[in-house]
Amino acid sequence: MEKLTILVVDDDREILGSFMHILSEQGYGVETAETGHEAIEKCKSGSHDLALLDINLPDMDGTQLLGQLHEMDPKMRTIMVTGDANLKGALRSLILQANAYVLKPVDPDELLKVIKATLNE
Repeated sequence: MEKLTILVVDDDREILGSFMHILSEQGYGVETAETGHEAIEKCKSGSHDLALLDINLPDMDGTQLLGQLHEMDPKMRTIMVTGDANLKGALRSLILQANAYVLKPVDPDELLKVIKATLNE
């Protein structure tokens, strides 16, 4: 069976490292990006089964990135991650076809449950 690949996009290096560790231990291939533009470049050079996208990125809004990634690869699943429990951001993410929405601080077990459910949709 082919290893599933997840792109993690967040400007917080601690979060990137933590997610990379958690996901790698579960057998996922993991790539990281600290900006929306870096994420777009990584998606141009390879495919990902799922993307974990922070809503607050330094160069663009995560929902803007979501729309661009969806255009590039409509089959890629997406989970929005944010520390801001703002209903407006959650609704905008879901309207733009995010598959799920997770709040920070992220519980590792909950994250893995959401990822598995999203990949099995």
